[in-house]
Formats: sequence, C-alpha cells, structure tokens
Amino acid sequence: MEYKNLLCQKENGLAIITLNRPKELNALNSELLSELSSLLDEIAVDESARVVIITGSGDRAFVAGSDVKEMQNKTSITVREFVLTNRKANEKIENLPKPVIAAINGYALGGGCELAMSCDFRIASENARFGQPEINLGIIPGAGGTQRLTRLIGMAKAKELIFTGDMIDAATALSLGLVHKVVPQASLINEAKALGTKLAAKSGPALARAKASINSAWQTTLDTGLDMEMQYFSLAFATEDQKEGMSAFIEKRTPQFKNK
Repeated sequence: MEYKNLLCQKENGLAIITLNRPKELNALNSELLSELSSLLDEIAVDESARVVIITGSGDRAFVAGSDVKEMQNKTSITVREFVLTNRKANEKIENLPKPVIAAINGYALGGGCELAMSCDFRIASENARFGQPEINLGIIPGAGGTQRLTRLIGMAKAKELIFTGDMIDAATALSLGLVHKVVPQASLINEAKALGTKLAAKSGPALARAKASINSAWQTTLDTGLDMEMQYFSLAFATEDQKEGMSAFIEKRTPQFKNK
C-alpha cells in the first residue's frame, strides 16, 4: 500500500518507518496518524518484519509536535476525534507484538515525545530535544504525555516539564531515563539498525510475550502481573523456538530461531 506521509523500507528483518512531512517538521496530522495505524496493522502480521524502527525525515525533527493548524479551530467535541486517532496509533506501537525502536533526531516535542514514549526503545542523536510544550498553547498533553512521561521519569520531573513547557536536551533526557542511548547524529540510524538486528535474532514469540508481560506491569497489581508472566512463560514451551533455544544451550551453539 502506498502512503502519502510515510516511507517504509524493509531489510534483514527490520521495518524502517520514516514519518515524512519534512516541510512541517513531521508534525502529526490526522492523515499521517491514520496511515501509521494502517501500516502498523500490516507489519503486525508480516513475518518478514521482526523489529520496527520509527524515525523522522530530514535532519531537524523526529516529530516537532501535533499539527496546530489542524487543531486550532476544533471544539472540545471535534478535537476528541483527532486525539483518539493519535492515541490509537500510539497504543498500536506500544502493543505491537514486535520490538519498536524510536530513532530520534532533532525535535521530539508534544505529540512527537508522546509517540517516542510509546516505543520500546528510544535512541537519540546529540541534537535531539524533548518536551511537552502544550501548556504554552493553553492546553495539556492529550495522547499519553501526562501518563507515560510520569511512568518513565517520575511525577516530580513530569510535572516540571509539563507545567513549564520547557525543552530538555538529549543528555538530560538520558539522565532522566527518557531515552536509552545518545549517539552522534551521523550514527543514529546505524545504531538503531544494530539494536534492531540484535533483537531480530531472538525468538519472535518470546519477544512478543516478554513485551506483553512487561507492559502489564504498568496496568495491573503485582499478583495479576505475576500470573500473566507465569502464563506467558508456560506458553513459550509450546513453541519450536523453546526447543531450539534449549537444545542450542546444551549443545553449546548459537540458536537458530524460526519464530514458531
């Protein structure tokens, strides 16, 4: 399927999605978000795509925010459709049964920071800048900013960033735990690909169950989470990859997983 606002390249088990509105610094509008949801649905059932990388086109922005021009004249009723489209796209990223890596170059503000936080890994270039500046527009984050940012960096720092609308640089984001790694701008995509290749060599079913189990830790009690973990652990023993992984361990060789 052809997309107006996205590029997708597949290579060596990786699906590399580029958010492609460079003139608008890749600002999120309804059309891009709908396309992203559709593409994620395709990738979810594509056995050749084992890891996803999401990045932005150009050298200035991952995503500079949501499209203010689209939102400006909406009412409290009509804006719900826009933010629901955004929320659904982020939830598809978060719940995709495959690892998702955000390769963040330049601005990741507002909706861009929210999208990045939905990914499993965040690798930032040295010129990356993060923030939730919605307060400066007289609004608040609406696609996960108050929720995911609080869970990732704690309530005190989340309040500071959301109440002030201030931006932080990549080094500060790393110190807060908002990103996993900071690399030179020229190395960003290669670093993301290297991590993606490492993950693509693992068992796909095991990765999917590990992701689902970890995600449940945000949403359930410890007892419920432990029950889910035990269930996913047990189900892994119904896969060919479990047989191959344990045989390879005993035989002292590298496992060759089949994602089955």
